[in-house]
Amino acid sequence: MGHTSLDKIIALQNKPANIRNLCILAHVDHGKTTLADCLVASNGIISSRLAGKLRYLDSREDEQIRGITMKSSAISLHYSVGGEDYLINLIDSPGHVDFSSEVSTAVRLCDGAIVIVDAVEGVCPQTQAVLRQAWLENIRPVLVINKIDRLIGELKLTSQEAYTHLQKILEQVNAVTGSLFTSKVLEERAEKDSEVREAGGGDNGEQVYDWSAGLEESDDSDLYFSPDQGNVVFASAIDGWGFSIHQFAHMYSQKMGIRSEVLLKTLWGDFYLNAKAKKIMKGAQSKGKKPLFVQLVLDNIWSLYDAVVLKRDKEKVEKVMSSLGVKVAARDSRHSDPRVLLSAICSQWLPVSQAVLTMVCNRLPSPLDMAAERVEKLMCVGARRFDCLPEKTQELKRAFLECKSDTSAPVVVFVSKMFAVDSKALPQNKQRPLTQEEMAQRRELARQRHAEKLAASQAADAPAQPLSQGRSATDSDHPGPDVLPDHGEAMTLKANKVDEEEGKEHFIAFARVYSGVVRKGQKVFVLGPKYDPAEGLKKLPEGCSTADDLCTVPHMACCSLGSLYLLMGRELEELEEVPAGNVLGIGGMEDWILKSATISTSPACPPFTPLNFEATPIVRVAIEPKHPSEMPKLVRGMKLLNQADPCAEVLIQETGEHVLVTAGEVHLQRCLDDLRERFAKIEISASKPIIPFRETIVRPPKVDMVNEELGKQQKVAVIRQVKEEQSKYPETVQVDSTGLVTLTTANRMATIGVRAIPLPEEVTQLLEANSDLIRTMELFNLSMKEGKTLEINQKTLESIQDLKRKLESYMQGRKWRSAVNRIWSFGPRRYGPNILVNNLEGYRRPSVWQCLEKERSRAETYREFDNSIVSGFQLATLSGPMCEEPLMGVCFSLEKWDMKLPRQPSEGDRVSPDDPARLDRSGDGVYGQTSDQEAQGGSESESVVPTGSSEGKRRNNSSLVDCYGPFSGQLIAAMKEACRYAFQAKPQRLMAAMYTCEIMATAEVLGRVYGVLSKREGRVLQEEMKEGTEVFIIKAVLPVAESFGFADEIRKRTSGLASPQLIFSHWEVISSDPFWVPTTEEEYLHFGEKADSINQALKYMNGVRRRKGLYVEEKIVEHAEKQRTLGKNK
Repeated sequence: MGHTSLDKIIALQNKPANIRNLCILAHVDHGKTTLADCLVASNGIISSRLAGKLRYLDSREDEQIRGITMKSSAISLHYSVGGEDYLINLIDSPGHVDFSSEVSTAVRLCDGAIVIVDAVEGVCPQTQAVLRQAWLENIRPVLVINKIDRLIGELKLTSQEAYTHLQKILEQVNAVTGSLFTSKVLEERAEKDSEVREAGGGDNGEQVYDWSAGLEESDDSDLYFSPDQGNVVFASAIDGWGFSIHQFAHMYSQKMGIRSEVLLKTLWGDFYLNAKAKKIMKGAQSKGKKPLFVQLVLDNIWSLYDAVVLKRDKEKVEKVMSSLGVKVAARDSRHSDPRVLLSAICSQWLPVSQAVLTMVCNRLPSPLDMAAERVEKLMCVGARRFDCLPEKTQELKRAFLECKSDTSAPVVVFVSKMFAVDSKALPQNKQRPLTQEEMAQRRELARQRHAEKLAASQAADAPAQPLSQGRSATDSDHPGPDVLPDHGEAMTLKANKVDEEEGKEHFIAFARVYSGVVRKGQKVFVLGPKYDPAEGLKKLPEGCSTADDLCTVPHMACCSLGSLYLLMGRELEELEEVPAGNVLGIGGMEDWILKSATISTSPACPPFTPLNFEATPIVRVAIEPKHPSEMPKLVRGMKLLNQADPCAEVLIQETGEHVLVTAGEVHLQRCLDDLRERFAKIEISASKPIIPFRETIVRPPKVDMVNEELGKQQKVAVIRQVKEEQSKYPETVQVDSTGLVTLTTANRMATIGVRAIPLPEEVTQLLEANSDLIRTMELFNLSMKEGKTLEINQKTLESIQDLKRKLESYMQGRKWRSAVNRIWSFGPRRYGPNILVNNLEGYRRPSVWQCLEKERSRAETYREFDNSIVSGFQLATLSGPMCEEPLMGVCFSLEKWDMKLPRQPSEGDRVSPDDPARLDRSGDGVYGQTSDQEAQGGSESESVVPTGSSEGKRRNNSSLVDCYGPFSGQLIAAMKEACRYAFQAKPQRLMAAMYTCEIMATAEVLGRVYGVLSKREGRVLQEEMKEGTEVFIIKAVLPVAESFGFADEIRKRTSGLASPQLIFSHWEVISSDPFWVPTTEEEYLHFGEKADSINQALKYMNGVRRRKGLYVEEKIVEHAEKQRTLGKNK
């Protein structure tokens, strides 16, 4: 096919039934960009000889150097099949785990996906991840098994062995799809059963629960990949060939006289050809016969490779070429590399682009075939149900499904990401051929400049004349030398302006039109993720449009669309309008959209559900400019980077550091390069990665460091240690032997008793996984406190009920009795994995589970300064005492809270100098709490009434202090300190962030892989050999702190034969105690008096403390008694 014109593509954009929006998904290095090259070459955009070498869609320099895709990029292709013209909007996405956010942005805009699997490596971790992403977004996948040439050249498999190997790969892929389907069916079944139970008012009699029933009823036949269904292509993209069994069925039906329908059903499977009876029969395996697929398909490909690549048999090659009817150029047949001849033959016999694009057109859905389930899922943000949305919003579903492009249809566009392009790449700034008039003008300008220069040089060379004469001559003949600098200056300024304009980065929104027609300059609403259509429709007048002058609605802005672009890989083409069902680029949106957004002309349109990101950003670095004067440029550059990268986060810490958070080492490197070369354009210095840790407590250990049971001797030592530590505490703090900390505020008005208890591991994991639910509960409780009501849908309430039930099942035992109902708050930030429990006698406050209660008990009220206790707990959990890192898995039990509140003095009151709660400083009868209060301007007459009816009554009797005044602040500080002391009274531990690491390595380098893992504190969980290959898959966990440079070291040590994939997994307690010192005789014998063997937890803790500028207890001079000679002994 030749090069397709822009007019042809614009015409195809108006036929949604013939549009296919698809992305290419796979594990890293499985051949996505090579396949994309072959498809691009089919449109004549690049030469077919360069396909696989050029990597056309990898437009960045670092992508070409590293050989991996880092940014998803789109291109529109034209393909004709069966007399129909199709428009294929193809998006190539990265396979590296660090860039999985780019995959999420691509998947959202598509209706289908090409999943590529390497024929040798099979299903890899990232293959599973992309299949899951496609499943979550409800898009239909098709399969390409790529690199089949490796089975011949590398594994040296026979065609029969290759067939068995390909069957196993298909089984692996279908197993992943099957598990996703099963989990969905069981989820739906559980939901239905709970609804039936609620409607029926409970179970009557005994019921046997049958899990399989739902699976048997649901049809999953179209989900799986099978060559006979036409959703599998076998290919070698680098050699330019690929086929589906439909092609061979059609080919052999003419030769053998067997109907193609029969061949389609029997080419893949346990069938063989009975030559005598000239029939296709079943049972090839049991009878030891060659399966039909091997005999008719694979044997031909194997013999072609054997003749061309392995044996280089010219006669056989010519025979094959004549039988296939293929003509090859003389230079290809004489080429020294046999692969050139092979790809020349294969690209004519079985062109990969034809096989893949035919499968795409036949098997993948058009925008008109979008499933109703997917539309509902996109429109329901958070925990809302579709039927709970406003009527006008529900009406939009029809516009989605019909993919309307008429003028009455509302415009709905989703922007999945913003990407930066250089201003030179914009179509309006491209150099175009000059017209005759422009060339004549430029020629005339050049002549004038030349004449001016000549005149100026003559004036400089002329001999000195009388001043007046010289001046008059100069003035009359040509401009004086004093005029020239002005002219030159103006030109320089203009040139600088042009350079600045050229160097400026422009942002283009990567988007898809779901409904309506998008036009250049059109006015639209930009909807933020928190926009509520119900609220918007209430505030805005009926039938309003974007052209009207409207009142402000939260999370909604009105703007005009800039230029519209057709994305063509490295090129952009300007468009005037784009109808529904197409992928496009929108310019001029950088001031309105940060990363992603929903754009619509209807205020009833809800914001789309947020993108599903597989990788979480965890690697942090602090960034500063080399020259402090360039700080504004850095700040601007980081803002641009934040907008251009869907996964990167930019933040300013309390210390004033500018921090960049990325998904991994490769992602970090790319972000730093972008910052230096594109966005900030200054020299920057990045700190060592800031590794996150968590602080926790554990149960007291039963054995010491030499694995001996703790006897009486150890206990005596511990008691002595506690007594020594007791003397370190301030006089306002008492710690008893059970770990209860009692702390009195500085003004002696409040006493707080707190105990810290480690939470069970399951509880911590549960709280961490349900942080969104806890946040919803907190929002509900806050609105109840303010006297408002917040509607929560039934599904969310069920999830909260389930969370409560699980917490009760995990928190069993005497010390956790009714603890779940007495939870006061979660922390840090009110939704973290730590809890505050109310163990006060006589104080019943409203429960955090208020949303599950039908009626609120009148006995439950908030006590004064309840909020101060919560604030103190939040501060304590946000930065722990070990190294100011957040706490995790800690329960604080408040067991004592006494307050002596001062009351406002009446006229009859007299001042008592002995009263500790009052101070009389000026004798004018104004009483404060402390001198601090007066210094801060605390006024008791302006106190705020806390929420609750009983508080109001109590306020009438005695006027209380301001709940935001100094007493409140002292209570917050007291609670924070009490929590910290209670934490320190228990055995403290650090928690490290852990990566799961999957390494594929051959047997000869296995030992070296283990060596690198053990050196970096890694732990191997599983090791298994991949069937049919000599590749081992090693699953391990590795601390994030030890992961920097890990991939490079593995590659160096194994000569590139092993490649790791790191994904953030969980938090794990570091077993060693950072404060451990030897106490028993055995420990002294084993570790020595100094016990200076490496303590991993202490090393990490001191590293964090040093970075934060906290005090680090370490010796500056060690081994002072020894003389240390730096030079070698001679």
